[in-house]
Amino acid sequence: MSDIKEILYKELELKAKVNIEGINADPKIFKHLDLGGEYQEQIHSLFEMDHQEHVGISFPCGFISPNGLRYNFCWDVKSRFSIKYSEGKYYLAEDDKELFQVEFDKRPHYYSLKTSDGTAMSHVASFTPGGTIGVAYSNECALKDKGLDCLFCNANATKDTYAAKENITWKNPKQIGEAVAAAFKYDNGKHVNITGGFIPERREVDYYIDVAEAIQEHTGLEDFNGTAVIGAPEDLSVIDKYKEAGFRTIAIQLEIWDQNIFKTICPGKQSECGGWQHWVDALEYAVKVFGFGKVRTGFVTGIEPKNKTLEGVEYFASKGILSLTNAWNPNPGSKLEGHRTPTPEWHLDMAKKTYAIFKKAGFTYEQYFDVSPSPDFLVHDIYRIEEQRLPIFKEKNV
Repeated sequence: MSDIKEILYKELELKAKVNIEGINADPKIFKHLDLGGEYQEQIHSLFEMDHQEHVGISFPCGFISPNGLRYNFCWDVKSRFSIKYSEGKYYLAEDDKELFQVEFDKRPHYYSLKTSDGTAMSHVASFTPGGTIGVAYSNECALKDKGLDCLFCNANATKDTYAAKENITWKNPKQIGEAVAAAFKYDNGKHVNITGGFIPERREVDYYIDVAEAIQEHTGLEDFNGTAVIGAPEDLSVIDKYKEAGFRTIAIQLEIWDQNIFKTICPGKQSECGGWQHWVDALEYAVKVFGFGKVRTGFVTGIEPKNKTLEGVEYFASKGILSLTNAWNPNPGSKLEGHRTPTPEWHLDMAKKTYAIFKKAGFTYEQYFDVSPSPDFLVHDIYRIEEQRLPIFKEKNV
């Protein structure tokens, strides 16, 4: 068993490097892949996560390694990592040296379906292997109107670049209910994450309640394992309404732990939503409503010093709140485009320290899965390695 774990941790080092450096690939090689048919294509429902914009060029979403770790495909023409195609097979390479064959994400069945009003379900709810359904009901943020966008965010830039080309629009509750139900029925959907840009608070809570009712109606599930990603409401008692509506978990994204850096990086959250302390208060209130391990926040990890972010992770863990600490990607179109995130080693160390804090606090893998927008962060992988959840353990009869 120790040998298998050693192999997997060695690959996790590689995955951390690929996460940061991205992957180069000649788009022409994917003509052999049947993207949008057998294999899942990227759809820009909220963020551009590749390091270069690529309007009109289709790329896969991600791939699985032979050891069972999933990698996101993030295009970067400068990366030393690349995807190669040879004799009908695709390989991950480093400096042109083949590392291993990859298996790209299969397109979920519901992507081929349409809602009752004729909208492609693939444009209503995205899918990540492992069972997470992501709904970006809105692909823009109202903070743009006041020039108060978070500096790391490229939601509005992504909308400007891709929305018209890919027909990405506002999603209504019925569309969401139908798409989520189809994902649960046909593709083993297990969790749904509902998010979007800033909208007026009253409109937000009413909309989320309507979405929850629509999902319940179409899935037949009272508990549909949903996460509502919201802004810190002025009246904290509003948080009760999300629990009453049927959401199992809730997310309130603080982004930055250092209060002074927060003011600079998140000017809208500082000036429009009560400031840093109010966001912390909202998270602590949410735990009283939803319970231990059912509330999450997120950090844009790499903008502030590591010890500062870990201070926040530890503080929130002591309150029963989980934190996302996946690597900051200086997205194209954001105000921090062109900046650099820390090294892969820095981020892997962050993931290991986050995992240790989680274990000490008593958080389970299932709780982390239920609050996460996708199930393939480095911390998820560490849980899977330590708890022998990857298929390789069964294959080796461990």
